[in-house]
Amino acid sequence: MYSQDLPSDRSFPLSPGGRLGYDLVQISRIEESISHFGDSFKQRFFTIGELNYAHLGEGMCAQRLAARFAAKEAVIKALKLSEAGIGWREIEVRKLHDGDCEIVLHGRVAQLARAMGVTQVLVSMSHDGDYAGAMVSVVFAQADNPPEFDSLS
Repeated sequence: MYSQDLPSDRSFPLSPGGRLGYDLVQISRIEESISHFGDSFKQRFFTIGELNYAHLGEGMCAQRLAARFAAKEAVIKALKLSEAGIGWREIEVRKLHDGDCEIVLHGRVAQLARAMGVTQVLVSMSHDGDYAGAMVSVVFAQADNPPEFDSLS
């Protein structure tokens, strides 16, 4: 078994040149928002491509949208953009032909990510029962500490 002594303050990076983000969403809350706000909710948070995919098949819309919502939150956390004033549709989850998903950044989020030196955004999503979760890993071009979004101006 391998063990390593870690600093007691836990202020070290998870891995050189990378950050993680995670989010968990209750599917029934997404269903409630869709029922209450309808298309205005969907159009505020999701791209046309995400909505088209979510409506494929019978009865999977809320699960698929909840997983995408969790992925968007995880990207925001990994990039530390919670105070950046970005649009939800600037982060898009695309389903690939092989079944995997990818994150595509648009607009201001794409600009900020480029300025931070982001080279790759990886995502893993799942849903089961009443919950959907997503883990996002962001890889930076350089191993030293990437800049925060507010230090880019």
